[in-house]
Amino acid sequence: MNMSVAREQFEPAGAWAAQGRQPRIAIIGAGFSGIGALIQLRKQGYTDLTCFEKAEKIGGTWRDNHYPGLSCDVPSHFYSYSFEPNPDWTHRFSYGPEIWAYMNKVADKYEVKRDIHLNCGVTDLKYRGPQWQLTTEHGDVEIFDLVIAATGVLVNPAYPAIKGLDSFAGLQWHSARWRDDVSLKGKRVGIIGTGSTACQIVGAIAGEVAHLDVFQRTPHWLNAMPQKKYSATWRFMLRWVPGLQLAIRHFMRWLMEHTFARATLGDEKQQQRVQDACEAFLREQVPDPELRARLTPNYKATCKRMIMCSDYYPALQQDNVALITDRIDEIVPEGVKTADDRVHELDVLLLATGFQVSDFILPTRVTGENGLELADFWRDAPRAHRALTFPGFPNFFMLEGPTGVFGNTSLIDISEHQIACVIAIIDRMKQEGVAVVAPKQEAYEAYNRAMSRDIGKSTWATGGCDSWYLDATGTPNIYPWLPQRYREDMLNPDFSEYRFEQLPVAVS
Repeated sequence: MNMSVAREQFEPAGAWAAQGRQPRIAIIGAGFSGIGALIQLRKQGYTDLTCFEKAEKIGGTWRDNHYPGLSCDVPSHFYSYSFEPNPDWTHRFSYGPEIWAYMNKVADKYEVKRDIHLNCGVTDLKYRGPQWQLTTEHGDVEIFDLVIAATGVLVNPAYPAIKGLDSFAGLQWHSARWRDDVSLKGKRVGIIGTGSTACQIVGAIAGEVAHLDVFQRTPHWLNAMPQKKYSATWRFMLRWVPGLQLAIRHFMRWLMEHTFARATLGDEKQQQRVQDACEAFLREQVPDPELRARLTPNYKATCKRMIMCSDYYPALQQDNVALITDRIDEIVPEGVKTADDRVHELDVLLLATGFQVSDFILPTRVTGENGLELADFWRDAPRAHRALTFPGFPNFFMLEGPTGVFGNTSLIDISEHQIACVIAIIDRMKQEGVAVVAPKQEAYEAYNRAMSRDIGKSTWATGGCDSWYLDATGTPNIYPWLPQRYREDMLNPDFSEYRFEQLPVAVS
């Protein structure tokens, strides 16, 4: 890599498309989206690709998270690449290590690791039209025609703002930074958080620890995880019966989009079905009325991402497990002090407190036209045009960006369609010989007005909860329509929403 770049080293106006050369494309992040982008771009003839990964291995979320009980809540045959089905999934809902192994297998098969620079985080991106100047954490500088951010959402751990958090004398770590070198057997353990991650951890470790305190601020609605181990016969059929895997994938997508997705977006009958199922599961799993009351949320079941976990409620009823609902006042060297003035003495404190979901590519500094910084453009409410592009940031794309399709669906499926849209835009640049593409300001504003209007009708907004989908403005930062609409928009982009320009403008 070049250690410094002079202004004269930039390509002249017109850049790659007009010159008939390959565009230099930078991909930031080597998780599912980044690897998928490498594979699909190369399939479409774009070969000058460089992927920057800050960690020492590929894998994104499934590399960073390896806590006990980790599994995916999207069915295996839907939570995988459409172009690389896997007949060898061992369970209906895959466990973390198997997902990470699948990702590595795909990367090896398509030989994309050669394009990935490991231990090479990106600290700065600066638009110097019509190209981007990229600076790594090592101080190396390179020039690219296009940048695709595939940094994901569940990246930067969120730590709770609790007094004395650093004063704890025992061992303490975040669930996304799990200590594999520490055994919890026989220890007094506390866990802060009761979301999906915490539920999986509690179910996995309750049987080995001496005592477990589960600190609950807000109860969550749960439903059963319909887990199933696949037999060798079934895996044989998946491998050799034509079309079977594809049919299962389509069915899983249909099922998820016509149940929970519709329940969140105004279908009252579907919402009531989900509500009834969660209430029935709680009654069935927790016979003690006092404990059941403490585990019953005061908001609609579809207000947060649905938690599917079959062993959390049973774990809470073990003799060595206690559900603590008193407010945490502070962390002290001995453990956790609650509002009843009791100190819960611990050897290990686990933080299952989620992620900084509004960061996306941040804290990488991204500077677009006229010196506009992405952090300032977003302020407290990150927004995008179709969760993919931003006015004022030409030739820059973000997979799984703000206001994207989240909830209980496959982000791999969504990112594949986003990649298809990016390729369609790049193809258009090539065909017309243009140097610059970015969404029009008016298109961006109209799209986000429509989103803000319709998200207010969803249970994400009306369900009465405080979910991680809410940004600092109190608005759910999530797609307000059905996922199939988003897929159609990605596969059939409206090019009139974008400005395609022959010459770079507003160079900072």
